Amino acid sequence: MSGQTRQDHEYTVPSGDLGLKGPVAKPAPGTLPLRGDLAHIALAGTHLAAHYVIPQVWTVGEKGVDVMETIRDDSPVVAHFEAGTKVEVIDVSGDWIWGCLGPEGPSGYMKASALSAG
Repeated sequence: MSGQTRQDHEYTVPSGDLGLKGPVAKPAPGTLPLRGDLAHIALAGTHLAAHYVIPQVWTVGEKGVDVMETIRDDSPVVAHFEAGTKVEVIDVSGDWIWGCLGPEGPSGYMKASALSAG
């Protein structure tokens, strides 16, 4: 996995008032695990999304997996995760999952068949 490592984290729902104090620049695709509809729970205090998710940890299978910018086979590849890499899965949609290494990214879409739950 080209020099990137996932840190093990335990995520909980933030306590207290959550609010954005002003405009926040939209991150580049493939960086932070943030979409308009979903975001990683660790981003709840800094980025706005309709829903925040505590991710599930899945493992990349023996062939590794390309991390894509969108749910398309011809989408740009934003990263490649090697076999055995632990991935934080935020959304599962049919043949694809959307996930990341952690709240700092990288993030993107991966073929669900290339990963296993747990």
